[in-house]
Amino acid sequence: MKNSILTIVVFVITLISTLQLTAQEFKSLDKSPMDTATFPSSYKISDKIAKVIYSRPQLKGRDLFDLATPNKIWRTGANEAAEITFYKDVVFGDKPLKAGTYSLFTIPSLEGDWIIIINRATNIWGSYYYKKDQDVIRVSGKTSKSEKNIEAFSMMFDKDMTLKMGWGNTIISVPIK
Repeated sequence: MKNSILTIVVFVITLISTLQLTAQEFKSLDKSPMDTATFPSSYKISDKIAKVIYSRPQLKGRDLFDLATPNKIWRTGANEAAEITFYKDVVFGDKPLKAGTYSLFTIPSLEGDWIIIINRATNIWGSYYYKKDQDVIRVSGKTSKSEKNIEAFSMMFDKDMTLKMGWGNTIISVPIK
């Protein structure tokens, strides 16, 4: 009897200490969560042509151009530089681009078109490690105005595969064929 009670006590102590050792402390939601946009966008189509992975900073009452400084390289989102993958060769803007994974940088403009940069470097934090000699192409992104305020930076591909980036009241478009 003493052996069974001792065995049960040892088992309970082991169980309790094991539960505490395996408890996980997950991080809370990132302030600029990652998102993805694909073309085609339907989940029913698995043969994708393009995918972009980016983080979504929010304005929270701040001005767009305080966060994406005009005439300076911007990571096109938050945290890591945005990454864009093309599964087939495309024409990005007006320039041919081979299939592959690239970083996507932009140079915002207060007025007029933004410069959109496809860069060879991948898996980099922000634009701190951006190197111009790694640029594959630079194209002009046409700007337009949104009637609605876009609080969180967003990217999407429209039905014609035009990449659209929106934040605040600014929308930047780059045709892809």
